Amino acid sequence: MDISTFLVQCLNSIQYGLLLFLVASGLTLIFGIMGVINLAHGSFYMIGAYLAFSIAPFFGNHFIAMLLAGVALSALFGFFLEWIFFSYLYQRDHLQQVLMTYALILVFEELRSILVGNDVHGVKAPDWLSGGVSLGGIMTYPIYNLFASAACIVVAIGLYLVVNRTRLGMMIRAGASNRDMVRGLGINIRLLYRIVFAAGVALAALAGMIAAPMASVYPGMGGHVLIVCFVVVVIGGIGSISGALIASLLVGFVDTFGKVFFAQLSGIGIYVLMAIILIWRPEGLRSKGY
Repeated sequence: MDISTFLVQCLNSIQYGLLLFLVASGLTLIFGIMGVINLAHGSFYMIGAYLAFSIAPFFGNHFIAMLLAGVALSALFGFFLEWIFFSYLYQRDHLQQVLMTYALILVFEELRSILVGNDVHGVKAPDWLSGGVSLGGIMTYPIYNLFASAACIVVAIGLYLVVNRTRLGMMIRAGASNRDMVRGLGINIRLLYRIVFAAGVALAALAGMIAAPMASVYPGMGGHVLIVCFVVVVIGGIGSISGALIASLLVGFVDTFGKVFFAQLSGIGIYVLMAIILIWRPEGLRSKGY
């Protein structure tokens, strides 16, 4: 493998890992704070991709405005979904949560089939993000992929600042540690849950919107992402955002380079990684702290 090919694979690993982080950070927040095992989280990624396909023609080359509009719509959808459905799951055991959120997957898939159909679609990247950057010789790397990585980094920094440097973040951390004490201090824990859930949905949908121009938009696309994100959450430590970032990048590199060097065994690479980490640290890489 020459240096240009190695650099391309490294960039692919980082880009894939950062997209996983957007989805997994919302999942680890919801699971770590609200205690809900949400199997429908991958569907929010799919909803984001189909949302990009649906509203992109109205925005033309104003791609960032499209992303912002999609995030706002997704957050609003998540806020009301928590209110009408997930707020009733907190006192249920995990088996009921799994069954009910799995039912949501079927509902979302059926609604997607009715509203959009079962065809595979594509989303065109804006003109100002077309083309590639030369990496030496004949190797180029798409500008849009660099934009996707940069956008994910900006969101990751923003998420870190919100959770660790704001009053809302302080309440989120306190709610994860002791929700009864937070409730006793007079904080509206139900509203806090809705904000956290809406943020988790928006992060997953944003990942889907960013990924849509790089890959096809197709039925069931959230299923594989959900499985990989659960691996990320387990490796990083449930409830830890920094752990989710580290685990996402590890999974990105293992999966990408596994497909390059061990194509026939690439499907089990991330699960071997998870097994090794759990043997070493059963609680995950960052069991404490955000």
